[in-house]
Amino acid sequence: MKIGEIELPAGAGLAPMAGVTDAAMRLLCFEQGAAWAVSEMLSAKGWIYSRGKNRNAVELLSRLPGEGVGGLQLFGREPEYVARAAAELESRGFAFIDLNFGCPAPKITGNGEGSAMMREPAQIARVVAAAVAATRLPVTVKIRAGWDEASVNAPEVAELCERAGAKAVAVHARTRAQQYAGHADWRIIRAVKARVSIPVLGNGDVRSGADALRMIEETGCDGVIVGRAAQGNPWIFGEIRAAMLGQSWRPPAPVERVETALRHFELESALHGEKRGLLEMRKHIAWYVAGLPGASRFRQSLNALTEPDAVRDALRAFGSACMADA
Repeated sequence: MKIGEIELPAGAGLAPMAGVTDAAMRLLCFEQGAAWAVSEMLSAKGWIYSRGKNRNAVELLSRLPGEGVGGLQLFGREPEYVARAAAELESRGFAFIDLNFGCPAPKITGNGEGSAMMREPAQIARVVAAAVAATRLPVTVKIRAGWDEASVNAPEVAELCERAGAKAVAVHARTRAQQYAGHADWRIIRAVKARVSIPVLGNGDVRSGADALRMIEETGCDGVIVGRAAQGNPWIFGEIRAAMLGQSWRPPAPVERVETALRHFELESALHGEKRGLLEMRKHIAWYVAGLPGASRFRQSLNALTEPDAVRDALRAFGSACMADA
């Protein structure tokens, strides 16, 4: 599959997730077989106003050696700000610019951004066209099925995006009203695929290699992106890649999950500093150990620890216990 002139390897992409898909998370997913990845979303208007002085925004733009094809995700409703941000940030090492029209968070939709823009297809088209004109990088979009069940319009929006110059469209097959609840309606992805000629990436309820193959078969989509199923589970990309290539795959042993959590901790600390790294890692550690023997008790004890080295020691002890139980 190609995004513009960018040839992507076999496998699934890592979907953008606010507060999750920083450089550390992306690197671990690439190492396990992710074909591409998209950053956490960055406010185009916020970037222009801060001129790079916002520490969080600068950290969001970080990339680590070893990362593969990466997209920088911007959000905004004003074409001029999105265009300026795309132009200013095209040299930051990302291969394409991804525009977010799918985020369901109230603080985003309350400003008429993210998935709120699914109610304004013409404005989406204006934003896409402005970004395409402003940057030499390919521009892609992420959309939802629609705002709610009464206004499912992903096929219409996707067609407008294609006309405006978008090189690919990712479709989360839930409406904004659904948030992340219920089931993704893959029929929406199929309808989008029938409407456009650019690559269509399916998103929603892909939790295994078998799910990825089934989505492709049922929808005809060109590729698959994985979000929440990758939390604490970067190995899902190896599983999906193996399924696509007809190869065997082995799930990680419990101790491998703990060792990867420790490595993730070190990467986060290098990116953000020890204290911030610990705060970022609490959710990741909970995801890594979910389902392992003693995980619930371990998570409770972890919440009482405030020093990074104490958390490292606790993780190592938990990993040793996992080895003893193996």
